[in-house]
Amino acid sequence: MFIISIKESFDAAHFLKGHSGKCANIHGHRWTVEAEASAADTEQEGSGRGMVVDFSELKNALREETDRMDHSLIYEKGSLMQETIDALEREGFSLVEFAGRPTAENLAKFFFDRLTEKGYPMSAVTVFETPRNRATYRRDAV
Repeated sequence: MFIISIKESFDAAHFLKGHSGKCANIHGHRWTVEAEASAADTEQEGSGRGMVVDFSELKNALREETDRMDHSLIYEKGSLMQETIDALEREGFSLVEFAGRPTAENLAKFFFDRLTEKGYPMSAVTVFETPRNRATYRRDAV
């Protein structure tokens, strides 16, 4: 099995509505996303010969996703009053509505799904919330 990985980082704030700890308050992180693609063999023909995936293509695909979240407030759908969202948008803040709770676990699955939808053979995505805290979403072993 061949495995390649790339990393991208972005800065963003989030909060965990209903959490019993201090993460219920808005706070920020330097998020790092490590994406792993894998294949039983490398490409046999064309410009990708000898590669699982061209590093630059995978990196650009991940960067497209992380750039959308960079310097934003990632919030769970339904966790803010519409008036709050409207006020923040009027003030020019960048907001990213997230379908689920914006935890490192859910962000790992989000990035995994987005890259898979773009056709990359993803095996795992790890999201570092801090240099010492991370969550991984991995493709099920067959």
